[in-house]
Amino acid sequence: MITNSVLIKNANIVNEGGITNGDVYIENGIFKEIAPQISAKSPNVQIYDAEGKYLLPGVIDDQVHFREPGLTHKATIGTESRAAVAGGITSFIEMPNTVPQTTTIEKLEEKFEIASKTSYANYSFMFGGTNDNLEEILKVDPKNVAALKLFLGSSTGNMLVDNPQVLEKIFSSTDLLIAVHCEDEQTIKDNTAVYRAEYGDDIPIELHPVIRSEEACYLSSSNAVALAKKTGARLHVFHLSTAKELELFTNKIPLQEKKITAEVCIHHLWFSDQDYASKGTLIKWNPAVKTANDREALFEALLDDRLDVIATDHAPHTAEEKDNVYTKAPSGGPLVQHALPAMLEFYHQGKISLEKIVEKMCHNPSILFQIEKRGFIKEGYFADAILVDLNAPWTVNKDNIAYKCGWSPFEGTTFKSRITHTFVNGGLVYKNFKFYDVKNAQRLTFDR
Repeated sequence: MITNSVLIKNANIVNEGGITNGDVYIENGIFKEIAPQISAKSPNVQIYDAEGKYLLPGVIDDQVHFREPGLTHKATIGTESRAAVAGGITSFIEMPNTVPQTTTIEKLEEKFEIASKTSYANYSFMFGGTNDNLEEILKVDPKNVAALKLFLGSSTGNMLVDNPQVLEKIFSSTDLLIAVHCEDEQTIKDNTAVYRAEYGDDIPIELHPVIRSEEACYLSSSNAVALAKKTGARLHVFHLSTAKELELFTNKIPLQEKKITAEVCIHHLWFSDQDYASKGTLIKWNPAVKTANDREALFEALLDDRLDVIATDHAPHTAEEKDNVYTKAPSGGPLVQHALPAMLEFYHQGKISLEKIVEKMCHNPSILFQIEKRGFIKEGYFADAILVDLNAPWTVNKDNIAYKCGWSPFEGTTFKSRITHTFVNGGLVYKNFKFYDVKNAQRLTFDR
């Protein structure tokens, strides 16, 4: 429901480390006024009474795989952005390992064109680096593209960059933020060979974190951090999964001054290796979900700011694809609809504050990627916002899952909190499990 003027009354506004009660007036997609009390400016204002609810900035997810083009039997930009707004995610940054891969300017612009017509949430895309596309990388305009993505360990849709000379050349040559998937390929190959010799293709899923091990993660991430320090490159390390890797990152300087940053994903905060017995390949991710001790260390590092961002790594596959033996079941799972409800569950458990959730899911992605005028509830900023009812329990089931793949690792989970309204650029796109066919999304821009 697009309307030129929106007034949200009596909201508990969670923003910049505090919670204040007040009103928010939106005009032409922009936060126009934020005050303790605001009167309707005209009879045409759409008014929402947020009494008892919390108003958060729209979540910015810096790592998703929406599978378009080429893998649209799993997902599309349209279906997954729709699921994202149901989860309070109003902006996303999508990865380049589609088919074809996003490793030329032409293919990048084709994805922007698709999103401009079909996305429910604001969008940007990462450009993919390979062993032989440095010339294309140097054509990318940092003001218009979120970052450069490098796979330093192969994952679904192989774009492995494994030539050390090429890697150093990329790090030395680009002003783009470089985002990396870190797992050492040779370590993984060696470990896989050991267990394939014993089990064939039907390796027990419980061995996934042994194959894609702590050693594989640390070897790769420590090399990436060392290379960034050597070259002065701006590095962001995706989806940390081990306690050991945390020693590579600091909380001693403000985020705006960090040249090396890191994120953690929902699944590494929620699941542990004890869950493989019940969830099987549904929780097969790269990097792997590891031990409960790793999970607790990641949470501690999130709270003390060694980890800067919470993301999803939303990577859907069909249920049929996941229902395979270990070597044939792809890694990845759908998460955008349930990421914020999961973090709000941690709030109810007393593990994290609402303010910290907003910092890590809204403010910090905006700061880290230098996104223009998003991620905060501020006058003059784009009006991306969500209303949350902290006391409206609901259970994840097939009837309310919005992903094209139709399943979730959270099926059967009851969340205490519910996203009741999602506004993208001032337009209401989602309300209480109902979607409005509103394409109010915009391409993200960057202040660089």
